[in-house]
Amino acid sequence: MKHTLLLFVLLSLISFFGFAQIKYDLGNQFIKDSSNFRLPNTVMPELANWFWFEKEFMTEGYKEYLDKVSKHSTFGLVSVSIRMHRRELTEDSVHTQLKLAANYALAHGIGLTADLDVRAARRYFEAHYPDELQEMLILREVDLSNSKLTNVVVKSHDISDHYTGRTVHYIPLKSQLLRVYNYARDENGIEMNSLIDITKSCKITYSSKDSIVIELPKTKFAGSTKACVLTSFTHLSPDVFAPHLLSFQREIINRFRDIPLAGVFKDEWGFPLSHDKTHTEIWYSKFRAEDYAKRTNGHDLLYDCLIMKFGWKGELGEQQKAINYFMAQSLERNQMIEDDFYHAVKESFGPNAVILAHPTWWPFPNQLEYTKNGLNWWSATRDWAQTDEVTPFAVRTALSKKWGSAVWYNMYYSSKIEDYPIALWSSALGGGRISYHPIFPSTEKNKNIHFDFLTKPLLIAESRIRLLNFISQAPLDCRVAVIFGHANTMNWAGAQFDDPGMDLVSNLWREGVATDLIPTSEIKNGSVKIDKDGYVYYGKQRYDVVILYHPEFEENTTGIFFSNPNLRSTRLFKLGSWTKNFDAEPINSLDLLPKKMSTINSNTEVVSEVLDIFKSKKIELQSPAILLLKGFNSASNAPPTTGFCYLTDGTLIQIAATQNNAGDPIHSSVVIKNHTITFDAEGLAAARLDDQGNLVALAAGGLRSFSSGTFALQIKEPLDLAIWKDENEIWHGVIQGAKGKIPVELLEITKDWVQLEIPTPMIIE
Repeated sequence: MKHTLLLFVLLSLISFFGFAQIKYDLGNQFIKDSSNFRLPNTVMPELANWFWFEKEFMTEGYKEYLDKVSKHSTFGLVSVSIRMHRRELTEDSVHTQLKLAANYALAHGIGLTADLDVRAARRYFEAHYPDELQEMLILREVDLSNSKLTNVVVKSHDISDHYTGRTVHYIPLKSQLLRVYNYARDENGIEMNSLIDITKSCKITYSSKDSIVIELPKTKFAGSTKACVLTSFTHLSPDVFAPHLLSFQREIINRFRDIPLAGVFKDEWGFPLSHDKTHTEIWYSKFRAEDYAKRTNGHDLLYDCLIMKFGWKGELGEQQKAINYFMAQSLERNQMIEDDFYHAVKESFGPNAVILAHPTWWPFPNQLEYTKNGLNWWSATRDWAQTDEVTPFAVRTALSKKWGSAVWYNMYYSSKIEDYPIALWSSALGGGRISYHPIFPSTEKNKNIHFDFLTKPLLIAESRIRLLNFISQAPLDCRVAVIFGHANTMNWAGAQFDDPGMDLVSNLWREGVATDLIPTSEIKNGSVKIDKDGYVYYGKQRYDVVILYHPEFEENTTGIFFSNPNLRSTRLFKLGSWTKNFDAEPINSLDLLPKKMSTINSNTEVVSEVLDIFKSKKIELQSPAILLLKGFNSASNAPPTTGFCYLTDGTLIQIAATQNNAGDPIHSSVVIKNHTITFDAEGLAAARLDDQGNLVALAAGGLRSFSSGTFALQIKEPLDLAIWKDENEIWHGVIQGAKGKIPVELLEITKDWVQLEIPTPMIIE
């Protein structure tokens, strides 16, 4: 009987909302909370993040947060990250408390997703696989003396991140001397005939877990005064190349499979953080060295690390080649781990379990991220597009295409309450939503619940924007893609190191040209394709223009893709040279790229060409991205809080929230598909027409009137609402924030209405 009732409820909801897919499971049963604050799990949810400390592990310590979430927020999916003092995921107390919390959350209509990353069980991993821990290779160059011995002191680092802040850091456990080289070198590199291995002539005079002292001999050869000491420090973290890492990852996930979780996540995966920009601190292990040897026909990774750092004098190719293979190794191994995590969760929790959290650590595509994960953002498998902090919008929109995600989610926090509504409205105009992170840095007042940001205007704004989730399953329409050379931007011996094209992308967004940023590795793995009409496409996005940005070191797959005779409709441009292949061997790109691909010499020239194409093809520009995202020593452009945009299904979204956080008046008359539509609304106004100009979807905040062709709606009292037709041309609707009888003029459209409530903001004591 219980299963029959459950099936009836689910089928009824699917029928009402007109969508055939369930995006995520709320455990093993669907419980609708009586407050009616939350969205059903047939549309994209509203996300929040919850960090567990000692308080949550007290008896019923999880209840305070969940009680307040259920009463004072619209969050339907809450991600739990366990930042506890000296606890690990493998402890029974963690499993017990998480299970109690998940069941309690379900009873309040809230789904929990849990952070089940192996980094939260590092001591357990060490106990079972002590020889599979991560090492850091430190290269220390010194000048040798021809008259006395040289002592070299090398110390390790205290490495910490959000997984270790309240527990043991990635502490060093062991030091080793691996290799010492002697050579002659100037600013142009090492003299090729001068390099010798002098490791056996060196002596360790002191060693501990975190430091080592090596005694080097006198120099034997005139001019060969340089020596490089290669030491390794083993840290308390699983080696990214550990043979048992994938099985251990699955073991951790399986430990929690009996808990009714809506999903599982891992956050900012990759090597432990490193801020080194000198290429003298390299994540290393014997397993990585073995993998590198297989990729390079037997190359010695330690030897190549020296060459990657200093290069050969007069021979740049070997250095560039080694870097290409080394960075590709980081990219491919980390994306393999992410993908296996994704499939392991689906196997343990079912196909509707959602895999969340962002792969972005340093929220900008630069060399710090290359070191962390090989810039694997586009290949880190997720159900929905996920980023954080100031990740550029061009990355967010591209990820929504890659993962078929109707919206992208950006984990957002600020120390200023007034920043939240700005981020919320700007995100909506860029095709995304906020995943709410507590105010950071926290204060004494907000350190436990962190709900200061949930002001009444913000709750109204969030509730209005979520109406879009009912009327569209399409991402932001970005008709231009910048596809950057993935190997090139990561090669520090190349001319365009650390340049993935962000200046060009920001220039385009500032002109109202929404643009996706994609690496060439997405061509290699088959994600970027050509459709039947001859356009380049990515997910649901078809591109009118593609700019190949600095493709130096590309593999043949890139040339083969763009030379495909079926690619006949997308305009192609190239900015930057392509003179070497992946092995850093000279090539002629004229033999690899089609003649129809125009060569452009500057960002300004690209923008001018794109604007001309848009004008000739009568493609609508979107609102110029005039806001500036700043932070983490980076800057990029973002949409404003008043403007308009289009989704790939043709939905027009208008937003106005510059003066009032809850929304400004919208009195608009715009043309869609040669049909004029008018709005009198507040904060949000969105509509979609079919090819005949008939209305198929509408969402608005504070709606007073709307008209389009034969459809007209006039409401006495302004309402937040959404209406849409399903595949059978049947209307459905949602009213928000209004109680009592449904107005007659709405009942004339459809009898199928759901009324959503807006919660009362929490009072901060």
